[in-house]
Amino acid sequence: MRMKEMRSLRELTRVLDVDQRIRRLWLIGDRERGYSRSVLSRFTTLFGAERLRRIIDEKVVMLLRRNEVEEVDAILDASFIKAWSIRHPKDGRRGLSDPDARVGRSGRGYDLGYKLHVSVDHRRILPLACVLAPANDNEKRQGPTLVERTREVFKKAGAKLRSLVADSQYSSGRMRRLVDEAVIPYPSDQRTGEAVLRVDRKFRTHGPEEERAKYHKRPAVEAAYAFLKTQYGMAVNKVRGLGRVAVYALYSVLCHVLTREAAENMGRPDKAVSPTFFNT
Repeated sequence: MRMKEMRSLRELTRVLDVDQRIRRLWLIGDRERGYSRSVLSRFTTLFGAERLRRIIDEKVVMLLRRNEVEEVDAILDASFIKAWSIRHPKDGRRGLSDPDARVGRSGRGYDLGYKLHVSVDHRRILPLACVLAPANDNEKRQGPTLVERTREVFKKAGAKLRSLVADSQYSSGRMRRLVDEAVIPYPSDQRTGEAVLRVDRKFRTHGPEEERAKYHKRPAVEAAYAFLKTQYGMAVNKVRGLGRVAVYALYSVLCHVLTREAAENMGRPDKAVSPTFFNT
């Protein structure tokens, strides 16, 4: 569904009846009927986010080992996922049909939904770890969990987390103490008057040249989110509840990781950043 940009299980069941290539991938015989919508829905519910996250971790570890990665600069950021619900008429901070959703910042405004927090290997634009939370949970709260999960992946892969690069939403003493080197701009109300890394309203960086150079690696995580939203269906959420939205988002992350694996298996790692190569 993610790779073919299908928006519903009903559409997937129709494709399973006619697309011979997909039927072979699903091990459906020539005279067998495709899976029904209820079976597909139950599978997703029973499978759950935790099992899906473990599969993604295994794939990421395999890719890091294959490339003999020793040290990584991890880029952290969060992206908004709109809830499939309206606000509750008696409590505008949460959803009506999706009570797990919360109102949080979405771009320049506020909306009802969730946030996917992701750490990315900037060289390979490879998602390393992710955390889904209601939109009102800010980056400072989810950042430590994201770093811990990233470290777990590195430990399995025999790699090392060299530094963290993130925007000022992650600026806190706790985040900076998690690693030896944290490249996080200070907001204007922190460490006033000191020569530290800062970013102004026009996104211009100021401060130590070395930190500015590392901070400019942040576009890697923006590229990863662009792939997840425009190529792997993460922008069109049609499920409710924190657990189901987590599965929905992780399917998109898995597609991104599998694209990297497929590209490397083909000997074309350059195609890992070209999702349309595999979607055509």
